[in-house]
Amino acid sequence: MTSRVSLPLIQALRDTARRLATEAPYQWGHMGSCNCGHLAQTITRLTKAEIHTQAMQRYGDWERQLVDYCPTSGLPFDQTIDEMMALGFSREDLTALEKLDDLTVRAAIPFERRNALRHNQRDDVVLYLRTWADLLEQRLLASLPLPAFEPEVAPAAATLA
Repeated sequence: MTSRVSLPLIQALRDTARRLATEAPYQWGHMGSCNCGHLAQTITRLTKAEIHTQAMQRYGDWERQLVDYCPTSGLPFDQTIDEMMALGFSREDLTALEKLDDLTVRAAIPFERRNALRHNQRDDVVLYLRTWADLLEQRLLASLPLPAFEPEVAPAAATLA
């Protein structure tokens, strides 16, 4: 998990998980409806069809496209990846999302569920996205400076006369 932690990045993960959990069509073999495709929809506001059409201008699935990504290619799909990376995601993050195999995210999922996690199952993708968002939120909160409060000294009890 190498993403830069920010509220917009965490929100993109949560929004994607919420959309997937409620109404969005999911199809792992479709470049616009798979794990990364749904995150791309959230970030870019492109439709699944637009993302898929862009991706078909070059060979390969998300993993291959991330390997071949070139920020100066001018290809629309590389511009989609640019937007995702500008928000703070890395190529490694996106590759791991497609397979649900980031070790840090998986380690935070309960053992029984972790071992049954399948990269092409909607509910598992939702769990992975939510877990990833939770981890990033914890990291963000831990990085916030908090003021040092001096403990209050209790006033001495008045003596009874």
